[in-house]
Formats: sequence, structure tokens, C-alpha cells
Amino acid sequence: MITWMQKHKKYLIITIWISTIAFIGAGFVGWGQYNYSNKAGVVAEVGNIEISRGELQKSYSRLYAKYNEIFRGNFDEEKANAFGLKRQALKQLTDEALLLNLANYYDLAVSDKELLNKLTTQEIFFDKGVFNKNIYKQLLSRNNMTMAEYETDLRKQLLISKLLALLPVKIEKNERDILKIVVSIADKVEYKVLTDREITVDTSDKLLKPFWEKKKNNYTTEKSYEIKYFKQKTINNEYTDIKISNYYNDNKTHFKDLDGKIISLEKSRDKVISELNEKATKEMALRNYIAYKKEKLESNIKLKDLNISLSNNQFNSELLEKVSKTSITSPYLKPIKVENSYYIVKLIQTLPSKIKSFEDAKDELLPLYINEIKREKLLDLANSTLSTFKGETTDFLTKQDTKAIKELRFNDSKEFLEKLFNLDKKNSFIELSSGKIVLYKIIEQKFIDSKQEIDTGKMEDLKNSIFNVKLLENLNNRYNTKILVEGL
Repeated sequence: MITWMQKHKKYLIITIWISTIAFIGAGFVGWGQYNYSNKAGVVAEVGNIEISRGELQKSYSRLYAKYNEIFRGNFDEEKANAFGLKRQALKQLTDEALLLNLANYYDLAVSDKELLNKLTTQEIFFDKGVFNKNIYKQLLSRNNMTMAEYETDLRKQLLISKLLALLPVKIEKNERDILKIVVSIADKVEYKVLTDREITVDTSDKLLKPFWEKKKNNYTTEKSYEIKYFKQKTINNEYTDIKISNYYNDNKTHFKDLDGKIISLEKSRDKVISELNEKATKEMALRNYIAYKKEKLESNIKLKDLNISLSNNQFNSELLEKVSKTSITSPYLKPIKVENSYYIVKLIQTLPSKIKSFEDAKDELLPLYINEIKREKLLDLANSTLSTFKGETTDFLTKQDTKAIKELRFNDSKEFLEKLFNLDKKNSFIELSSGKIVLYKIIEQKFIDSKQEIDTGKMEDLKNSIFNVKLLENLNNRYNTKILVEGL
């Protein structure tokens, strides 16, 4: 997987960049200090657009979280360096800046109304089908973002979308004509479907163990973390009317109804008390966190031992992510809220992933072994019978005739016809994703008058991909990019 992703990382970044801004529940990831030019906090200049250090770190953090998801929690700084994640994060931002320069050149802008409309239709912020500002604030807070930062990012993405809408990629008439010719080709085919139903496989350890030796690096345990933690006891205090009134007056915007109107103190009283208790609990958690670091915890606080990993995590992804970034030299985590409680955690040790023993890997390995041996035997059968097979003969088929081959279900039939019309061999066989193999001979070929609706979607996707790459290359030549960060 690593080799493939290193080879194709350019296209992975384009995929991540081209999507609308999305939430990733990730901890903030940094990578130390750099020296800058005389523009403090600016890491790059692209035309008239400046890229800040904060933007770069957010871009890096999101990419890190994306890779960590792909690697199922086994992504670390070593892999990040191997993938050149810092350079990828910067490239993502410079590509975005190139497009923003072009948008500014055309005097494009996103109005507050457009921004608000987009924001209030993002379902991640919905409660009972309606945009909820409190959920919006809470999610941003969990993702280390302010409303201003998120709305700035969203405005940029809307501006880029507006720019690209002015540069539509269309399929030309001659391209449609070529597609029409392709879909008008019809083949009369003799075919035979081979399946692995009758193939038996010896699954004894004598044969399975050498197979495991070749594949064992693919069967590893999860990276896990031994921690000591305690849960902060929730505080429920009594508060004077003056304390409650003062807190309400200082935080009125916290107490609104569904229409966004501020609720009176009388109606908000329970919620005010709840927030005061929440604040007191958090403050006590911070005090206990400091005491834990100094090994001065009160004797009534009992520590618990636990081993956590991606698949065995009783907390949440944020806590696991932060534990994974902690080191033995700095093992304590500040209080983290999980549901309605605060947890204070100390990392005891990191247990790296390791190769599973043959016995531990056997249950996972067996299905793969059976499939591979069956495939090998089925390919041998296809090769040995290709020149002599006798099968069923179809009428003239086009790529759309997915119901013409009775022995194949729709998806298999569709895959067979797609591959058949992309091959230049008259007599061969086609291996399907389902494991079946279809032997075929093309008996006759002709053009027919096809009345099928031409699907230009794939051609449009291909043209769009080429256009996006070429557009960025052109803009890179047009706008000067200045990197002000040492080490990238």
C-alpha cells in the first residue's frame, strides 16, 4: 500500500483538494519550528495570495488524519515523513491559492448571503433537520477551529467552485460521434462460464504455512497504547442568585430558542446552572491534571489501567489521536471531554504493531489462501480448454446487452461486456471480479443502428481531470510562487 500511495500521491492530493471543505475529527498535528522571512507567520506567497503558518498546519493535520484513517490508525510521523506530508500540505494550499488568484483576476466574490446559504445547508450542523448554531460552535471547537476560520475556508471553496463553473468541460460533437460508433459495434460470441464450485483446496498446515511465510507481513497486530487514567467527578454546586445572574448576563448568546431569540433568565436558569457546573468540573479537571503531573493526586482519586487501540477504544477518536501523538517523555494529556465527562490520561507505553504468529493469523489467512489456490486452478483450466471449448452462442451483442448472457448476473455481465469491447483478441478469456472466468470466441462482428442513450459521464470525468491538471500547470507559470519556509 505504501508503495502505491507514494507513486500516486499527486492524484490523492488532487482528490482531497477538489472536494468541498469537510470536517475531519482530528487532533491538531504540528512539526516543530521554522525560520521565516520578514513577514512573520507567512510561509508562502502565490501571486497576491499569502499562505499562513496556521493554514499550513491545518492542511497538514487534515492530511495526517486522512492517511491515518486509510492506515487504520497505524500512521505515524515516520510514515508522514516518508510520504512527504509537509510538502503535500503546502502543495494543496498553493494549488488552492493559484485558483484564488485567477478568481480575483475575474473579480469573482462570494456574498454573505451565498456563504450563509451554504453554511446553513450543511447537514453535519443539523439538529432534527434544521441548522443548529450550538452544534456548529461545538463541532468547530472540537476540531480546533473558530467560526471565522471555518467561514473563511468555506468562502474560499465556494469561490473556487464559482470559478470552475465558469470553465465548464464539455463533450464535443466529434467526441459524441466517436462514442456512438463505439456503442454501435456488435459481436456475436460463443462463450462458456467457468466457476470454482467444483474446485477443492487442501488447507492443511503443511501447505498453508509456506503461504503464510510469503504473506505474513500483511498480518500484523494493531498499534496499541497502555494508559493510566481517571475520570473527573462531575461537580454539582449550589450558586447564589447573583452568581447565576452575572453568568447569564455575560453569556446571553448561549441561551437561545430555535428561532435564535435570547431566552429569559427565568427560563434559562437550569441551563445556566448546568454551564456553571460544567465550568467548575473543567477547572477541577485541570487542577487534578496538574496534580497528576506532579504526582500529588489526592488519595481518593483511583487510577485505572487500560490498553486502547483503533478497534478497542472505549473513549473517542479524539482521545486516541492525542494519545498516539504523546511520548513517554511528555506522557500526560490535558483533560479531554468524552460525552459528558472529563478524562485525564497518562501514556505508560506504546505497543507497536508486530507480525502475528501463524496460529494467530490462520483464521484471517485461510480465506485468502483458498481464493488464491482456486483462482490458480481456474486459470489453469481456462488456459488448457480455451482452444477446444464448446459453449453457448449469443445474438449480436453491444456493451448495453447485459441481460443476454443468462449464466451471469447483471454486474458480472456488465463487467464482461465492458472488458470484451476493450480487448483486441478474437479468442481469449476474461477474468471477472466475482472470481468467474468467461471463455469466448468472437464469431462475427458488425455495426448496428444503436438507439441507446450515450452516457458521456466517464468521458467528462476524464476530461475534467486532465483540464484540472493542465489549468494548475498554466496558473503556476502565470503566478509566481515564493516559499518562505526552510526545509520544504
